[in-house]
Amino acid sequence: MTRTRYEIYINEQPHFLTMTVFDWIPLFINPDIVSTILASMRFVQKERQVAFYAYVIVEHHLYLIASASEFRKTMKDFKSFTARTIIDYLEGRTAVYLLDKLRDAKLPHKTKSKYQIWQEGSHPEEIHSEKMFLQKIAYIHNNPVRRGYVEKPKCRRYSSARNNEGLEGLIEVKTDWRNQ
Repeated sequence: MTRTRYEIYINEQPHFLTMTVFDWIPLFINPDIVSTILASMRFVQKERQVAFYAYVIVEHHLYLIASASEFRKTMKDFKSFTARTIIDYLEGRTAVYLLDKLRDAKLPHKTKSKYQIWQEGSHPEEIHSEKMFLQKIAYIHNNPVRRGYVEKPKCRRYSSARNNEGLEGLIEVKTDWRNQ
C-alpha cells in the first residue's frame, strides 16, 4: 500500500473519510470491537467537538462524514487509540490467528508497533456542495444494501441511516453540513 495523496486542508470543513482495516481483515464482525469504535466516536464527539453527519460500519471499514477544529489530528488520534484498544482486546482473548495476521501484514516502516490495524490514510474528500454532501450520504447509507447485508439502509444497526429515518441511532449526527 502506498501513502494517500489526499489531505485534510480545511479542518472545519466536513470531509468524507474511509477508514479500512489493514488487509481487509473483518474485525468489525465482532460486536465488542464495533463497540470500541462507537465509544471512540462518542468520545471524540464530546471531547474534541467532532461533528458527525453520516457513518456506517461494515465488516472491515468505516465510512463517515465529519468535521472538527483539529480534524486531522483528531482522526489520527482516533485511529491510534482504536488500534491500541483493539489489539489489547485481541491479546486479552488470545486471538492468535488474528494477531498473527495483523503482525504479518504490518508495513516495514511501522517500527513503533508490533501490529497494524488500520490502512494508512483515510482518503479524505472535502465536502464542498450540497449535491456532494447528499451523494456521499447516499453512498454511505446504501453501502450495506449494495453488499446484501440489509434490504433498507435503516436496517443497518451501525449506521446513521437510522437517524435519518427518525429512529434512535447509536451516534448523534447533524443533518445540515453548513451549520457547524
